[in-house]
Amino acid sequence: VQLQASGGGLAQAGGSLRLSCTASRRMFINNGMGWFRQAPGKEREFVSGISWNGGATSYADSVKGRFTISRDNAKSALYLRMNSLVPEDTAVYYCAAARAGGVRLEKRDYTYWGQGTQVTVSS
Repeated sequence: VQLQASGGGLAQAGGSLRLSCTASRRMFINNGMGWFRQAPGKEREFVSGISWNGGATSYADSVKGRFTISRDNAKSALYLRMNSLVPEDTAVYYCAAARAGGVRLEKRDYTYWGQGTQVTVSS
């Protein structure tokens, strides 16, 4: 079981990035998925989650209205569209697969983690 995150990079404040995450199909179809981020010296925090069929989503208050999570089960892909970026969004972003099919907000509910992709937002 592997998760591969990509799409990070350097963006200016106000700019946009789209993160992608691919997973082995067997895991992807049945699992809720999520994005977390970890800034230097801080705990890893929940960013967004999506149910197994995309029917339910959840966002951290800090990104609500700016970020959009989506998934394409046919492609075994998870996405995070990030708009109106601010320097506080700078972090390593991780995709993760939950144990169950619903939306999960807690790290302890996620079993598999990708390696992370760096997002840096300059002011």
